[in-house]
Amino acid sequence: MKNLRTYGKSPFTVAVIHGGPGAGGEMAAVAFEISQSQGVLEPLQTEQTVNGQITELREVLVDQGDLPVILIGHSWGAQLSFIFTAKNPALVKKLILVSSGVFDYTYALGIMNTRLNRLSHKDKTAIKKLVARLDDPRSGNKNEIFGEFGKIINKADSFDPLSCEYPQVEYRYDIYEKVWKEVQELRRSGDLVALGKYITCPVVAIHGDYDPHPADGVRIPLLSVIKKFKFILLKKCGHRPWLERYARDKFYKIIKEELNCYDM
Repeated sequence: MKNLRTYGKSPFTVAVIHGGPGAGGEMAAVAFEISQSQGVLEPLQTEQTVNGQITELREVLVDQGDLPVILIGHSWGAQLSFIFTAKNPALVKKLILVSSGVFDYTYALGIMNTRLNRLSHKDKTAIKKLVARLDDPRSGNKNEIFGEFGKIINKADSFDPLSCEYPQVEYRYDIYEKVWKEVQELRRSGDLVALGKYITCPVVAIHGDYDPHPADGVRIPLLSVIKKFKFILLKKCGHRPWLERYARDKFYKIIKEELNCYDM
């Protein structure tokens, strides 16, 4: 399947879901690490609507996964996994949310300011120019521009990153632009968090204390709707725990423990 990478051997009991939207491949390192003990699927989202990505993910998991699977979603991928699990509860036995986007829009209001305040004057200027180019219909390769934007934002999102371990990410601005508008409306309306009442499996949220996405924007909303919910805060950790010098080992230890524990 063109929109799927596999790691390890069948049965494929785990699937890692990338974020963005439109940042395919960013969880390759996580998939590889987990595959040392079990088969892992890395679906790549190519559809340009939320429902399209839900359908695409279902097709991959039904075709290749050993159902029900454990879903590990990062950032937007965590929210996509959340929506997917609510709509397909029989296909997921555990949901692990890594550095999820916030579930209540009020917590999202200061995220970009937090990021900009962490950047140098040079990077702030570059971000403003890149945003202007993304908004300009006359701009050329917006995927390339989006990639440049993402690399600078990664600086603000990281506490102490391991510089040699960034994966090759395929940036797709067309996917980001269309899907993110839908996600923002789902969050603003309250429909996103409300889906949690349909989730019956255990849910674990792992979040860094330096992540610009406020931890309370995940913890507080989900505590109100998820029956089997656990929240873990990692210290000295930004938005990508597997790339953080101080949190990487702790992150993988937690992941491996959760993969082998189904009760909460």
